[in-house]
This record gives sequence, structure tokens and C-alpha cells, in this order.
Amino acid sequence: METKTQLLTLTDLHKSYPAETGRVAILRGIGFALSRGETVALSGESGSGKSTLLHLIGGLDQADSGHILIEGTDLTGLNDAGRAHLRRSRIGVVFQQFNLIPSLNAADNLAFQARLAGVHDAGWCAVLADRLGLSDHLRKYPEQLSGGQQQRVAIGRALAPRPALVLADEPTGNLDEATGDAVLALMLDLVAETGAGLLMVTHSSRLAARLDRTLHLSAGKLV
Repeated sequence: METKTQLLTLTDLHKSYPAETGRVAILRGIGFALSRGETVALSGESGSGKSTLLHLIGGLDQADSGHILIEGTDLTGLNDAGRAHLRRSRIGVVFQQFNLIPSLNAADNLAFQARLAGVHDAGWCAVLADRLGLSDHLRKYPEQLSGGQQQRVAIGRALAPRPALVLADEPTGNLDEATGDAVLALMLDLVAETGAGLLMVTHSSRLAARLDRTLHLSAGKLV
């Protein structure tokens, strides 16, 4: 039986934010591990800390305490530049709001992250465009694409640098059910092909069931 390589390890992670009455704890001692090639859903009610946790893992924010190891590198010990480099080279992020650059066409949006990381591969981008059904839309700008097409560009952008870890925050939340199901299926297929690990925030137990396992956050703790 093949042994999967441990990709992401969180240990006793805490995060709070200042408020008028003092600091408000958002994450209270989170710990779990995710293997390369594994897909994990992160569920929980609004305000439970799901997006905060994803932002910490993606190096977009800093934890108060605890450790985040990505392939053995402790993200919490890095400065802003170090976190940005790790994010560009090893992490792909898919947002609910697509976050495409309006002034770039689909081809340039898809290649943007890989070019930023210095690992642009035109052949791989062409494969992604074909697999995502975008080959005939590459010269179009985001405003000329449907929501499903925009989200497929966003998924391609995240996967173009061949990241070790893909983080997805409600990636089908702005799509109708049929389009969302198709987009998720494509993302799961491509993640599996690249051998990346996937951590996906979702409110949908139906979508979560398509991943390997589910973690549930409640009041800043895993339950």
C-alpha cells in the first residue's frame, strides 16, 4: 500500500482579533494534518473561523501562536517576503469571488500565478485550458465569460504553477448547482492528476461528501 507524504501539519494554532471589549478569539488550538494527494473539506457555521484558517495557511495573515508546516517549512516563522514566496511557489488559492484581473484576458489570467512564481509552462497551461473547456475562450476578458467559465479560469490559475497545496474557499458558492458540480468535478480531477493536496471550505455537506474526509469547525475548535 502506497504511503502518502505529509504535506500540511497544523499544531495548536491560535488567532484572535482586537475588539472594543478586548481581543476576540477566532481559532482556539487548531491541529490536524493533510497528506499530499488528499482532499479535505472544512465545514462549520458562519463565523466559526473557516476563512481565517484558510488565510493563515495561505500566508495571507499571521497566527498569534502555534505552527503551520508546509512540506516541513514552518510558515509561522517566516516574514512577509518569505510567506509570499512560499505562497507563490507551493500554494494555489481558489476564491469564491473568482478574483480575476479585469484587464487581462482568460489566457493571461490563467498564466498569471505561474508567471509570478517564475514557473510558467505554456504547454501545461494549454493542457489546463483544454481540460477546463476554455480553449475557445482564451482571448475573452472576464466580463465576457460566464460565472462558471470565470471560476474555471481561477482554478486553472491556481493549478498552473503545479502547487503542492490547493486552498479553495467556497469555490462553487457563486454558481448554480449544476455548474458548481461540474466545476468541482474538474477541480478534483486536476488536483488528483497533479498529486496536490486540497483543503476546501464548503457549507454543503453534499459537496463535502465528494472529498476524502471532512473537518468541522465550531467556535474556533475542531469538533
